This record gives sequence, C-alpha cells and structure tokens, in this order.
Amino acid sequence: MRSGIDILVGTPGRIKDHLQNGKLDLTKVKHVVLDEVDQMLDMGFAEQVEDILRVAYKKDSEDNPQTLLFSATCPHWVYDVAKKYMKSKYEQVDLIGKRTQKAATTVEHLAIECHWSQRAAVIGDVIQVYSGSHGRTIVFCETKKEANELALNASIKQDCQSLHGDIPQKQREITLKGFRNGTFKVLVATNVAARGLDIPEVDLVVQSSPPK
Repeated sequence: MRSGIDILVGTPGRIKDHLQNGKLDLTKVKHVVLDEVDQMLDMGFAEQVEDILRVAYKKDSEDNPQTLLFSATCPHWVYDVAKKYMKSKYEQVDLIGKRTQKAATTVEHLAIECHWSQRAAVIGDVIQVYSGSHGRTIVFCETKKEANELALNASIKQDCQSLHGDIPQKQREITLKGFRNGTFKVLVATNVAARGLDIPEVDLVVQSSPPK
C-alpha cells in the first residue's frame, strides 16, 4: 500500500483503520464497489462506509468515482442511500426482473408445522429421510445459541458441526473444509453461512424457523 496499488479489497472497519492511521489515501480513487450492499448498509456498517466514502466523494462533483453496487436483494431504502453516491442517471441492471418467487425446478419445497419443543426431533427425522447417511445437509438457525444446541442434539444422528459469528475465522475455515470434504454431513449455521458459500452436493437445506 505504501508503494501504491491498483485495487484494494477490504472490510469497512479495516479500511477505516488505515484511513485514520494515515496509511491510506483515497482521494484519487476512480471506482468504488460495494458488494452485498443491502447487508453492508444495514448491519451496522453504514456509518463506517459513509466515513470512508466521504473522503473520496465531493458534493455535486462530476469527478466523483464511478460507483458500482451489487446485491442479491435491493429494498427501496438501498436506492435511497445509493443516490447519495450515484449520479441521477445511474443504470440499474436487474437479472431477476419480475420472477421474485422463481426457484429452481429441481428444488422441492416443504413446510412442516411442529411445536418448538419437537423441532430438533423433527429436523433429525427430516435429515434421515431426505439426506440419509450419505448426503449433506445445511440447517439454518436464527441465533448462535440455537445453532450450538441443535448441533449437539442427539436427535441428529449424523456427524454435525455448528458455524456462527462467535466461532473464530480459522475454525470456521476448518469447519467449512470438513463439510466440503464430507468429514461430517450436517452443518448447523446462522446466516453467517447464507452468503458466498460454494458447497456442491448439498441435498437438503432446512430453515429451523421461517426467515424474518
């Protein structure tokens, strides 16, 4: 970074640290890319992102960086925030169009109603029936506590590990590698695993409760 770089990829917090320490100069930035922009501007990052962009953007200037925002979902508030950094003639590229409920034709969706106290037993049975002892399953939970408890529950007969934000990054990588390699068959995770994972041959995905 001292001798100059073409592309910088970083998390908002780390980039902000370097800015505050005088190790980074963003005044000549030509392009700004925000990936997963709905999450970036929603999960407590908005203030950090604004602090960073304030350095590179001048109000109503024609020389501001080209801004590219990527997201799987774009709620209306995302556009409102985006207008701060984008010219009024910005282009929107929509790869989904009106097919908001479109799912792959090879995927079957099932909803099972059960009392919360029976949930672990029902999930264990569903995994046994739809994934068996050879397939891979990802179970999504809402909280870290729930993920830990479910991963240790005797109702799930297959080898099982949990993945969430309290687990150190190094251990997360080891866990994901084990799941990819088939060392264990069931991954119980919070939404930390919902984005950016490329794991082939997952036969079953279980939402332990309807996503909110």
